[in-house]
Amino acid sequence: MQRAYDVVVVGAGHNGLVAANLLADAGLSVLVLEDKPVLGGATRTERPFARAPGLGTSTGAYLLGVMPPELPARLGVTFPTLRRDPHYFLPTTRDAHLLFGRDHAVTRSQLERWFSVADVRANEALSAELAQLRDDVAPSWLAEPGTVEETAARYVRPALRDTFVSLCRGSVGEYLDRFGFESDLLKAMYAVTDGLSGLTGTWSTKGSGHNFLVHNMCRLPGSDGTWMIVEGGMGTVARVLSEAAMRRGVAIECGDGVSALDVTAGRVTGVFTKSGRRIDTEVVVSGADPFRLASLVGDALPAAFSARLAAMKRPGTTMKVNLAFAELPTFTCLPDPPAGFAPTIHLLPDQGDVLGSLERSFADVMVGRLPESPTIEWYFHTTVDPSLRDAEGRHNSALFVQWVPHTIAGSTWEAEEARYVAQLLSICDRFAPGTSERVVDVFALPPPKIEAHFGISMGHIHHVDNCFAFADRAPYRWPVAGLYAASAGCHPAGSVIGAAGHNAADVVLRDLGRR
Repeated sequence: MQRAYDVVVVGAGHNGLVAANLLADAGLSVLVLEDKPVLGGATRTERPFARAPGLGTSTGAYLLGVMPPELPARLGVTFPTLRRDPHYFLPTTRDAHLLFGRDHAVTRSQLERWFSVADVRANEALSAELAQLRDDVAPSWLAEPGTVEETAARYVRPALRDTFVSLCRGSVGEYLDRFGFESDLLKAMYAVTDGLSGLTGTWSTKGSGHNFLVHNMCRLPGSDGTWMIVEGGMGTVARVLSEAAMRRGVAIECGDGVSALDVTAGRVTGVFTKSGRRIDTEVVVSGADPFRLASLVGDALPAAFSARLAAMKRPGTTMKVNLAFAELPTFTCLPDPPAGFAPTIHLLPDQGDVLGSLERSFADVMVGRLPESPTIEWYFHTTVDPSLRDAEGRHNSALFVQWVPHTIAGSTWEAEEARYVAQLLSICDRFAPGTSERVVDVFALPPPKIEAHFGISMGHIHHVDNCFAFADRAPYRWPVAGLYAASAGCHPAGSVIGAAGHNAADVVLRDLGRR
């Protein structure tokens, strides 16, 4: 006979696994049901290359940065992280370049040499203000959210409250312009990597400032405000969390996901699985995106709540091109990089028209066109984490491309993918000649493939745009008794954070009187 559980968790992504750990800690019986045959959601390590089958890579999420350090401490787990130094590399097709790393004096001297003294001052002022905001906002991520304004009043020092509200409600462009950067290339670098990543929006889009803040909340030990590599790939995060959950007595099943919830008289009474089983439970916690969860509930949701969710829905505009390389490329502006070179490499249009190019690329995507010169973040992690290299010594790599259309006007991704990947690699060739010739294999994930591969609605990597901030995001407690959400679509944001799983579990325990 199928046993009943106190809680069924939908999805074995990192948020679902965090919630499962905390609920089991409180003495509840917990079952995690995962639709895919593997754990982790988009937090996976895979070997997807037919021509390099032994080469591992993080196919979805690829860095750990903004998880609150208090969370693994509460769970009693440790993630093996590796510091990147430098962590940013801004190349050009000339000699000019910029390395951001642990040695701030080197960064300052390069800014003075290739850019300007005004850019040095702007960069230092930006870094100082973000450090203060990061410290102030941090406690709000492990608590139920208020509005942006309520959060400012409760958590942010008085001198920065107006700045915080303007940042969260306004655009990344407005925020960066405050600091007096002379270089549009530097402003574009910060905007793209932190403000526009995973967002259906551009330089001037309201709410992109909140996305920028989210991506600057790095507080993990040893990170110095930067994003870090997880040894063994991002699948290590899922493995560590699942092992901890099983030690706490959590049952985890893969390959038989939830197909529908059983709701009677406005209350959860069980779940149905794709194999036809019915499992009794009075509490369901979902790590799936809010639109997937809504489809499991069906017409039991109030119309006003469904309308609120519909207003949040956006198609994914991010493409991930996973690559296998025979050998590392050589950059024109940095032919002899330092050992262990694994920064985020920012491939941006030329200085003279970089901001205009951002606007044109976004406009193309909004009408279904593939942009000629999208912004690209490029990285290699096997230089720091050789555990993923294969017997032939090949390297993993990826292009993180912002923006692309979910649906191509007048064509399809099946027809355009190979050509577009070649175009993206030709952009790499501009900065590092011969790059295309070193590619052994490609595993590309445009938005429809992100949706199919990871099970995320519309292929949106953050579930909900991060322009929705704090209480404006999907709630933890849904308007069906016993139903809770714990996904990246909830507060605080999309990324590998885990706070939504933590906070949803706390809400459940309070409602059950078990906290």
